[in-house]
Amino acid sequence: MIEWIKGLLAVPFILHSQPTAAFDEHRDDVLTKMATGAHRRYAEIMHDVEELINDHIEHQKRGTHGRSKLKALVPSVGVFFTPLLLEEAFNFQDDRRKISSRRFVPPSFNDIRMTLNSAQLMSLTRSGRIELVTFDGDVTLYDDGESLTDENPVISRILRLLSQGTHIGIVTAAGYTDGAKYYERLHGLLDAVANAVTEKELEDPKIIILGGESNYLFEFDFHADNSLNFVPREIWMLDEMRTWQEEDIQSLLDVAEGALRECISNMQLSAETLRKDRAVGIIPVAGPGNKKFNREQLEETVLVTQQVLDLSTPGKKIPFCAFNGE
Repeated sequence: MIEWIKGLLAVPFILHSQPTAAFDEHRDDVLTKMATGAHRRYAEIMHDVEELINDHIEHQKRGTHGRSKLKALVPSVGVFFTPLLLEEAFNFQDDRRKISSRRFVPPSFNDIRMTLNSAQLMSLTRSGRIELVTFDGDVTLYDDGESLTDENPVISRILRLLSQGTHIGIVTAAGYTDGAKYYERLHGLLDAVANAVTEKELEDPKIIILGGESNYLFEFDFHADNSLNFVPREIWMLDEMRTWQEEDIQSLLDVAEGALRECISNMQLSAETLRKDRAVGIIPVAGPGNKKFNREQLEETVLVTQQVLDLSTPGKKIPFCAFNGE
């Protein structure tokens, strides 16, 4: 979806940008006109996409979303739970990021992602009380590989959501079977919530942590060790998940591990595989002369593993996610 919108915005960028304006004696007027024209066209495109999404939502209500125009244009598009105020969100982000004023850098993946995020928030805040908010961990609540510490400004905002009765979910790829590991990553938030319960500022706050790509569930419990209780998988699994056989899951991981080992060999990576009960990956091996992974090597590893799994027998039975955890 983001790449599709990016492609739509590329045309007005090419037509309206003025890369040679620096050499024009009336460059201020030229740049103002360029920014005005580009903004108008970008906003029109966002408005049109917003209408396509509204049409798709109407098809969803009738059970015919497979025949919407948006589905025909973007076959991978999924289900929308709310409308997206894309035109208004673009105006907001353009004011902050000056997208329309750029002469050499077209609207980027991040520009569009931020616009979509703003559109989602605008829609949610105008539709009444928010029942559930979910967050990713790394590069959302905290920097990659870091932890949610006491001074993080997001904590006070999450506490305010909890005080309004909103349920909070933290959905992360980090897969731990031990609540202590999640406490280590999220201790700033969990301690703040526990303190708010002690001070009677919060009563029965609803927080869950869903880790390991939806494999491990913990819920906040003021009286539990590390403020987290493990919730057995049998309690919360979807019906589809109950049909997955453990033998097929382990076969899938066997195939993935084989593909990863092949990548280590072919690209001569200073790495070794790490296998868990529901995941397998590669980690760097420290040592003299060993090199860090570069992004391209990681992307190649992901794509190779994805293809091998797609073509495998267990890959056709068990849903999986192959990703670069960089």
